[in-house]
Amino acid sequence: MKPAWDKLMAEFKDSDKVLVADVDCTAGGKDLCETHGVRGYPTIKHGDPSAMEDYQGGRDADSLKKFAASLKPSCSPFNLELCEGEAKEKIEALMAEDPSSLSEKVEAEETKIKEAESTFKSEVEKLQKNYEALQKTKEAAVEAVKEAGLSLMKSVQAWSKKKEKNAEL
Repeated sequence: MKPAWDKLMAEFKDSDKVLVADVDCTAGGKDLCETHGVRGYPTIKHGDPSAMEDYQGGRDADSLKKFAASLKPSCSPFNLELCEGEAKEKIEALMAEDPSSLSEKVEAEETKIKEAESTFKSEVEKLQKNYEALQKTKEAAVEAVKEAGLSLMKSVQAWSKKKEKNAEL
């Protein structure tokens, strides 16, 4: 994917509407990656720099280029003129709030996300343990069947079918 991404960065380097960049999350970009929830590599994010979203499309050069070309400024406090109806009303209401109250709300919502991620991780760990136990149970059952003589039974069964076929001739 790196060559496709490098090509995309070159194609959009002079764009005044789209920024295509890469960040090394293991070095100087570590704080930026943590801020935007980057946990795996490569991760592609897009959107408002203060509220980045995960890219879910194809990773080939054509898919990336098509997606980047479709990007445009979106409704936000920085582009309020692009907003309409309910979205504009929500932004205006949030802009009118006391900054400390808004910070508390943001923190509360981010806590909900962290709790959901924690619950997910915990439940996946439980599933993994259950999977491993079921795998061991299955392997033991298969081994018990084999030890009980399944291979020998199949061999005798094949011999019997061959004997019957030869008797018919």
